[in-house]
Amino acid sequence: MSDSPSLASSHPLVLSSPARWLWLVALASLGWRWWVSAALPLTGDEALFYWWARYLDYGYYDHPPMVAWWIAAMRPLFGDAAWAVRLPATLLPLGVGWAMWWGWSPVNRERAAWAVLLYWLTPVNWLNALIATDTPLILWAAWSAAAMARAEQAASQGRTGWALHKLYALSGLFMGAAFLSKYFAVLLGVAYVVYFMLFARPHWRGFLMMVLFALPGAAVNLVWNLNHCWTNIMFNLFNRNEDAVASWDTVFSYVGMMAYLISPVLLWMGWRHRQALGQVARRQALLTCMAVVPLLLFGLMSAKKVIGLHWVMGFYPFIFLLFAWALPDGKSMARAAKGLGLILALHLVASVVLAVLGLHQWQHFKYYHRLVEAARSEQMVQQVRAPGVVLASNGYSSAAIFGYAAKAHVPVLGMGSVHARQDDLIVDYSQFEGKTIRVMATREPSVDDYRPYFDQVRLLTFQQDGATFYAVEGVNFHYAIYKDVVMAEVNRRYYNFPAWLPVRGCAFCERLCGKARCN
Repeated sequence: MSDSPSLASSHPLVLSSPARWLWLVALASLGWRWWVSAALPLTGDEALFYWWARYLDYGYYDHPPMVAWWIAAMRPLFGDAAWAVRLPATLLPLGVGWAMWWGWSPVNRERAAWAVLLYWLTPVNWLNALIATDTPLILWAAWSAAAMARAEQAASQGRTGWALHKLYALSGLFMGAAFLSKYFAVLLGVAYVVYFMLFARPHWRGFLMMVLFALPGAAVNLVWNLNHCWTNIMFNLFNRNEDAVASWDTVFSYVGMMAYLISPVLLWMGWRHRQALGQVARRQALLTCMAVVPLLLFGLMSAKKVIGLHWVMGFYPFIFLLFAWALPDGKSMARAAKGLGLILALHLVASVVLAVLGLHQWQHFKYYHRLVEAARSEQMVQQVRAPGVVLASNGYSSAAIFGYAAKAHVPVLGMGSVHARQDDLIVDYSQFEGKTIRVMATREPSVDDYRPYFDQVRLLTFQQDGATFYAVEGVNFHYAIYKDVVMAEVNRRYYNFPAWLPVRGCAFCERLCGKARCN
């Protein structure tokens, strides 16, 4: 791997500053993230992943299992507190920074240090301590890329045999782990394909080695889908995309989001040094492919989908490596770091201001009820709980949050949504036959939706911190009717997987019709 313009030797103090500042920024950001992780209540998605960890498996309805495995590893050591559930996310930027340093410091130690520092100075790496399926993806993608970079460096130095191939194999192992985290790992794989096809054809054996060692991760996911109705495939390729329509709004939203993430500072400096940036993009072909190809693919997706900020995080670090190699000298690096630091400071001040506001001061916010649900879930559960009554909810997010507060799994009763239908696989609704169930809801539900499978139905209302919430109480649950009315419709909408797909097991279909396929 060739280097870009060297750092100016006339700035010795600047050259030494990355090492001095790295430790300070690492520790300060770690402390800030820990505060965020302890202060914020779990979101609905985080509570869902917590319940995945409580029902440990090697796959889940809509995503691979890695995030659940990480949370499950935290629980015996640190318990079930929010900060413990989020600990992997709190530590994540340190692991990514280490990968960036390990992968690129052999090329230029100073530039690698600057890249890590610039990456750590971004607001997202201070304010985001929420755990998600993206959390392990970000780590494993960074380490796969770092191992691939080391492998290509070794190949360019003429190393052969296992000394070289073990680095490609390591990249593949990390790629397999990334694939067991989230399917967006495929985008890094596409970047590798583009790189080896266009720039590194003589190294094709290394690419095959990487693929070979990544295959076990894909095999685990394939076997899980074979035994679980292909729900990952149905959700990610079909069900979640049924309503997608082309729109320029989503494209502009994606462009604006990326401009924010890269920051006005680096965009301006990149424009000023666009010639050097272009030279680096050509010289550092692997790095360019890893940074640009996934983001271009997201750009294509944005024509029909809203691209979440967290989606691009697995490829975010590579942008800072490109800039660190393009900026001409240490003085420019320091200027970029100061600009990022100023933007970061504004974000931190804003976050402190938001933190000191009381919950009641958000009452006019459109989604105030969601804030109350997250912050006061324990009190809400206490209001609805009653001896001999089963607690349920009408959506996965609320069910997961209320279950975390109740310290007991709360199932979804009713149609639910296209997302996070894990209860289809783990909940046997026949166990509720004849029971009284209270279905908690954040918006007023229609009691008529519940009448067919209960003898009596009534709507309960209750207040929490100025917000009105609801619970549908149904007496004497009739599972047979529920199966015919709700589960049959769920099967039609979400389990209509193609006939050519072989299936060995499907807990939902087996409960519905006694077979692995009901259609």
